[in-house]
Amino acid sequence: MTPSLMNILKDNTLTGDNYVTWKRKIGLLLQSEKHKFVLTTPKPPAPNNESSIMCRDEYEQWKTSDDMAKCYIMATISDVLQQQHEGMESAADIMMSLEEMFAMNSRTTKREAVTAFMNLRMKPGQAVKDHMMKVIAHLNIAELYGAEIDGETKIDMVVNSLSDSFDQFKLDYTLNKKEYTLQGLMQDVQSAEKILVKGKGQEIHMVGKVATVKARQKVKKQQKKKQLGPIKKETKKVTKIKGKCFLCGEKGHWKRNCLKSQNKKEEGNLNYLETCFLADSTDSWIIDSGATNHVCYSLQGFQERRKLSKNEINLRLGNGTLVSASAVGDIRVYLDSRRHLDLIDVYYVPQFKRNLISVSCLNKFGYSVTFNKVFIISKNDKIICQGTLENGLYFLHRNISHSLDTEIMEPNHKRVKLSTDETYLWHLRLCHINLNRIKRLVSDGPLSDLKVDDLPTCESCLEGKMTKRTFSAKGARATECLGLIHTDVCGPMSIQARGGYEYFITFTDDYSRFGYMYLMRHKSDAFDMFKAFKAEVENQLEKHIKILRSDRGGEYLSGEFQQYLIDNGIVSQFSAPGTPQQNGVAERRNRTLLDMVRSMLSYSTLPISFWGYALQTAIYILNDVPSKSVPKTPHELWTGRKPSLQHLRIFGCPAHVLKGKTEKMESRSETCIFVGYPKETKGYYLYSPSNLKVFVSTNAKFLEKDYMNDFVPRSRIVLNEMSGDTIPREVAQPNPIVSSDPTQDQQPTIPRRSGRVRTQPERYIDLGESVENLPDDDDPYTYKEAMEDVDSRHWQKAMQSEIESMFDNKVWSLVDLPKGIKPIGCKWVYKRKRGMDGKVETFKARLVAKGYTQKEGIDCEETFSPVAMLKSIRILLSIAASLDLEIWQMDVKTAFLNGSLDESIYMMQPEGFIEKGQVDKNPDEPCVYKRIKGDKLVFLILYVDDILLIGNDVGVLTSVKEWLAKQFDMKDLGEANFILGIQVIRDRKNITIALSQASYIDKILSRFSMQDSKKGMLPFRHGIKLSKEQVPKNEHEEQFMSRVPYASAVGSLMYAMLCTRPDICFAVGIVSRFQSKPGPDHWTAVKHIFKYLKRTRDNMLVYFGGDLVPVGYTDSDFQSDSDSRKSTSGAVFTIGGGAVIWRSIKQSCIADSTMEAEYVAACEAAKEAVWLRQFLIDLEVVPSANKQITIYCDNSGAVANSKEPRSHKRGKHIERKYHLLREIVQRGDVTITKIASAENLADPFTKALPQKSFDGHLENMGLRDMTHLL
Repeated sequence: MTPSLMNILKDNTLTGDNYVTWKRKIGLLLQSEKHKFVLTTPKPPAPNNESSIMCRDEYEQWKTSDDMAKCYIMATISDVLQQQHEGMESAADIMMSLEEMFAMNSRTTKREAVTAFMNLRMKPGQAVKDHMMKVIAHLNIAELYGAEIDGETKIDMVVNSLSDSFDQFKLDYTLNKKEYTLQGLMQDVQSAEKILVKGKGQEIHMVGKVATVKARQKVKKQQKKKQLGPIKKETKKVTKIKGKCFLCGEKGHWKRNCLKSQNKKEEGNLNYLETCFLADSTDSWIIDSGATNHVCYSLQGFQERRKLSKNEINLRLGNGTLVSASAVGDIRVYLDSRRHLDLIDVYYVPQFKRNLISVSCLNKFGYSVTFNKVFIISKNDKIICQGTLENGLYFLHRNISHSLDTEIMEPNHKRVKLSTDETYLWHLRLCHINLNRIKRLVSDGPLSDLKVDDLPTCESCLEGKMTKRTFSAKGARATECLGLIHTDVCGPMSIQARGGYEYFITFTDDYSRFGYMYLMRHKSDAFDMFKAFKAEVENQLEKHIKILRSDRGGEYLSGEFQQYLIDNGIVSQFSAPGTPQQNGVAERRNRTLLDMVRSMLSYSTLPISFWGYALQTAIYILNDVPSKSVPKTPHELWTGRKPSLQHLRIFGCPAHVLKGKTEKMESRSETCIFVGYPKETKGYYLYSPSNLKVFVSTNAKFLEKDYMNDFVPRSRIVLNEMSGDTIPREVAQPNPIVSSDPTQDQQPTIPRRSGRVRTQPERYIDLGESVENLPDDDDPYTYKEAMEDVDSRHWQKAMQSEIESMFDNKVWSLVDLPKGIKPIGCKWVYKRKRGMDGKVETFKARLVAKGYTQKEGIDCEETFSPVAMLKSIRILLSIAASLDLEIWQMDVKTAFLNGSLDESIYMMQPEGFIEKGQVDKNPDEPCVYKRIKGDKLVFLILYVDDILLIGNDVGVLTSVKEWLAKQFDMKDLGEANFILGIQVIRDRKNITIALSQASYIDKILSRFSMQDSKKGMLPFRHGIKLSKEQVPKNEHEEQFMSRVPYASAVGSLMYAMLCTRPDICFAVGIVSRFQSKPGPDHWTAVKHIFKYLKRTRDNMLVYFGGDLVPVGYTDSDFQSDSDSRKSTSGAVFTIGGGAVIWRSIKQSCIADSTMEAEYVAACEAAKEAVWLRQFLIDLEVVPSANKQITIYCDNSGAVANSKEPRSHKRGKHIERKYHLLREIVQRGDVTITKIASAENLADPFTKALPQKSFDGHLENMGLRDMTHLL
């Protein structure tokens, strides 16, 4: 053993705290001595007389190395640890025991190590080399603890840890996307450090140069004055003033001559704003050297604020006009330099149309502002932000992604879409209470499982809650319930509540803060309400009210009320005249209730007349949530029991409610709106829009997540106490009515819709951008255009055919319009139906009602068309290719006319179309029917009005067609060659069926002006990183993106992906994540997919004859989403050599290891495999359907976890729902098998691949070039 190794043994004894360092060094020691293999290699079997010499030598070598390794390990651990491990047989056992003892791979320890690495920041003035070495040390520790951090993430974290002086370097790194190693990054950062040091010297030199120039100019000025000579021969002698100024403390002048005294404005609370009154509306911030205060015209962005009384603060404009500020508070402005600027004491003036930043106010807080062609705001010699001169005004460069007006003021963002944010969900359920109260509920127990996060800005709270100055005086508190009751009457309200209520009265217990609220029609009802309150609470608590505190309202001063208090021994206390703050508990309670009500109604879509129900809900919530005034919740102090919050729901959210007695074919539920909690019974108050009544029910399914995500803007809530002194809110004035041109068709008024946007089930959205929805430019839009079209005779014939079909199906009959009924309009819709070659085959005209004028629940119901899933069609086509089945196609003429309006069905499904009892509906696919009789089989696939017939006997298929023709007006299209815009190409000789969308691709390329673009090699290039931060950065980019049809383009690509193009699945999935606010980078990625489709327009999805054995592949990347750090799951299943099912989707959880990400992806793939296996079993034509489906996965850890239900320290945190994978495997439905990454067909669904690998995977999925097959 070398002396250096002896030093390792001597200086590195394991005591426990140094386990990570000791483990690394003992590993180096064993490796240098060639004994480390015994830690990972199992002990070979002991030799016997029959063992070979090689086996004996192997055993002796392992035994010798194990003994030496045990000696080294035992020699480097403490005496206590030596005694604990003396009896262990091998070095591997000792290492495993030490590993478990010190638990270095525990999740908590690893998280702490990673957090220390992520939170490390470079100190000002610290050398780059020292900082980088410390970063690398922390990184090594985190990795030794078991953290798996990819190289790109390491570099990002190191760059972010640099100090603010390296902002330019960070910006260059972000824009250039240069790939770094840690060594290369250290070299570049050190070079940047030298440039920064050199740059500071140049800056000092330039400042000195400017000062020298100014000094020279001053000397020249003085010399010029001397040349001109004195104006007067005698000069007045200047007397030097002794002493110092009493204002500024400087010598040489008196207070009356002090410049600071002259500049100071002492005119009470009247502030002068030396700026012009700007009329144009904008969301920018302007730097104004003449403004004496920060001013804004929007409430959004205020972090702390208080309401101002009228004329408390007045601002004078440049034209001399005085305006009153409505509120004052602090605003944080986010900058494009990734910093923020905190503005203190910003005045809210709604009359303003600009946001102004006062230079003098910035100077008070240590900021300096330099003006030139650009202006720079700096602090402590560090540049904070800058801006440019535009049209004579200095505009601040802001971060658009954090813009106040784009983040909150836009209607589509009023409700922040945080369907997974439980904190925000409980904020809504608890009627918009503040975050501190929610934290109290977590600490006290009712919400102990909630992980509290910061709340997003809630505009409903901004609209409903504005505060005045608090009154600090406090009185003595009661020591028991009913010792002191605070009461106050509020009203009359500006809008009458349902039931005719205009007032409400509250009673609040001082000791517990438990409250009661009663609605009143008249103010004089206060006495009756108090008697009811007294009777209830005294009976429930078996105590008596001692003191009643109120203001001097006439309802409390009446003789009847006072005599009743005297008779019952209740002391009456009144607040002093003009001092309502002495009744502060009741005043505050009423204000809190109204704030909550305004926020609740602002968030909901209910009329303001529901403020009574909102008020009852608010008082119910206040009794169950903590208050700053009491240590526990009011409910617990009042009843002695902690409240339960699990039954709470968001006020105004929709709910499906079970009906009472219904007909057999009638819907069993109706959509209602939740409006509160009844006091008398356990259940919910629900409002039925259909019969305009409120009822109580316990059988309701609430749609809170949809309610949070979907929103239709509504006007601002105006609900005030008419006699109050609150600032009146602006009411949006309706747009003036302009008389339309009499020559144009009058459009009926569109009624106001419900706030919840109704969407179709996901299976129906797949065709949102089908070939039918891509209108031809030459199709007429109106009847007039059709009559003037060159094909007018064809349109006339098509319209005549439509009218005849309606008469035949008894769709409508001509009657006189009843009085008081307003009819809905109708219009013609025209469409040229084209074949696969693009030529017009038929002309279609449909007469449609203007259903958007109907009211939901009154004269229309929800209806959806029966459609088979695309994957079901692909599976049956693959079976048809393998079994050489016939594929015929039929079309139902005017299919929607066959529905019964009484049952809201557009098309009756032909369940008994052959013989009763011989046709079965597939339980896993309701739009697929089968009939098997002997060796003859037929499948029927229904897709709205298109029907596919697949079978092995021409006679049976013909009989089915004849029967359908008798039941419906059918059109026989013969052998299928064009399905849903997909061309079906069959080669019976080679036993193949190919699906192509070349015609559809040509159409969408032309639609988005990409037909003349260059051809792309890959749909998504390696190294491209897209994030939500890549939003438009300036006005030019915003204007450009406003003209880009991003969502429409993504939808068009998605239809191609869903039908026949799995090769673009990953790319489309990535770009579809940014539809809310795409930027130029996102649009470039979309165009790149179009370029790839142009090159591969002739690619077809081919199914080959052979064994019908389904095979699955699953894969996942690791935290590829830069915004959420979530991973992407990918899966693909093949039958007959072609892909039938594929998916690429972002996971719903954040995985902290590649094993977890792969395990989650495998679980999702297994669920798809279960459906596929059951679907094939029900078809009864696939021999291998009852066998296990093999799913290949390239992660050994995920494969092992799927088979072994034991808990692992690196996987014990995985959510239980993903362990369904183990049950599926144990049940025998699937088996998970290891495969090499290079052979995993799911690889293209999770990442961008090199060209060669990408093309190889596509070929194995059945994607082939049409020119090579035809």
